[in-house]
Amino acid sequence: MKEKEYFSSRWALIIATIGIAVGTGNIWRFSRVVAQNGGGSFLIPWVIFLFTWSIPLIIAEFALGKSTRFGPVGALVKTAGNKFGWMGAFVVFVSTAIMFYYSVVTGWCLRYFFSAVSGNLFNITDQLAYWNEFSSGYQPLLFHFISMLIVGIIIYKGVTKGIEKVTKFLVPTLIIILIILFFRAITLDNAIEGIKYFFTPELDKLLDYKVWLNALTQNAWDTGAGWGLILTYAVYMKKSEDISLNAVLIGFGNNTVSLIAGITIFSTVFALSLPAGQAGSVDAMNQITQSGPANTGLTFIYLPQLFAHISSNYLVNIFFASIFFISLFFAAVTSLMSMVELATRTFMDFGFKRKSALIVVTVCGFVFGIPSALSLDFFTNQDWVWGVGLILSGAFISFAIIRFGVDKFRTEIINGYGSDIKIGKWYNVAIGVLIPLQVVILISWWLVSSLTWDPEWWNPFHTANLGTAVIQWVIVLSVFILLNKIMITKLRKEK
Repeated sequence: MKEKEYFSSRWALIIATIGIAVGTGNIWRFSRVVAQNGGGSFLIPWVIFLFTWSIPLIIAEFALGKSTRFGPVGALVKTAGNKFGWMGAFVVFVSTAIMFYYSVVTGWCLRYFFSAVSGNLFNITDQLAYWNEFSSGYQPLLFHFISMLIVGIIIYKGVTKGIEKVTKFLVPTLIIILIILFFRAITLDNAIEGIKYFFTPELDKLLDYKVWLNALTQNAWDTGAGWGLILTYAVYMKKSEDISLNAVLIGFGNNTVSLIAGITIFSTVFALSLPAGQAGSVDAMNQITQSGPANTGLTFIYLPQLFAHISSNYLVNIFFASIFFISLFFAAVTSLMSMVELATRTFMDFGFKRKSALIVVTVCGFVFGIPSALSLDFFTNQDWVWGVGLILSGAFISFAIIRFGVDKFRTEIINGYGSDIKIGKWYNVAIGVLIPLQVVILISWWLVSSLTWDPEWWNPFHTANLGTAVIQWVIVLSVFILLNKIMITKLRKEK
């Protein structure tokens, strides 16, 4: 069964796919990962992986979706062969598993927006305690439900009336608001110290495998590379649409937004890290570089303090806080939409009608997101396991193209009809050599380092280690490998 809907224009497609990339990962996740991985040291591998990982995979996803008109399972089957449908299923599962807890983050954004609008956010003396009280209660569950419901309604309306219409409004609005907040943050006293920290590398940090592992994971998180999300939206591309130009615009546009958000947040954190004893003093850098609730809630703990310092006018502060958290909510919604559409599209490839598929996805999204809504430890575990799992997703997409023939894929599909810019042979090296090499090196480095330095590397119940990731991956992969023949049979019926 093939979907007949298409994005109405290139602009609509680019805005929608930028909506995938530009989400809370650029603001909430990026800043906390940078803080935990050495500031400027982290940016070096992060930029390297933009060119050697994200852009090649984004190009691949556009080409796979446009050429096959299937979601990840069908796309990888048509590219790699019937034996490898389980790889596509894993790609779908990783993004869907992220969706379960990403909806929780979306709910956090909505809750803080209401708190900002009401003015309650400025009646709080201890933002960390406020965050801890909120995140450990039952309110996240309610807002998780609301988030899934809102996105479900949007996806129900389809591609042009739902996804396209909403992203055309939300994405430009988000970017305008971020630029306004950026200029205010860099004018705060001591903001320059935050900018220095953000851009100054510590070379010894580059010898830590976790910095590189997190840099690749974050770049995949930032851009949406390897998720299957861009592949899914590419199903709705017109045949005349260019692939390579769209991919480059998304990659660079997304990383630019991350840098703007990072400068904004670190300027704020350092401006608020006043000497002990001064009124309003906070040891912000000490807290954000630690793991746990304070780090997870970095944006929700310290950004509210920025808004209290924007001006002496209480209403102005409420305004800026409100537009920030509504923009964060917008960012979360546009990314969550793509995750819900990915899962929905996959069910549609197996014969479900959109309405039936959407009901299954939204109900499962809410139910399986409950543990993350109620426990930050579970949330952190899932963010670790499936965030790093994106490395395997990227490896599987690369494998499918290698099986198909890298040069054939480049010349016939990427550079085929509708291509404005022809991709050269460098792409053969990037997708056929560099991506597999990065996977092998990073996972091997991670394995050796864990065996050497982590006495509990084997513990599957650890919050974030090798054991918990591997055991969950193995369980999911085993299930899909066993179901591969059934999936292929069902897909054939829908061709």
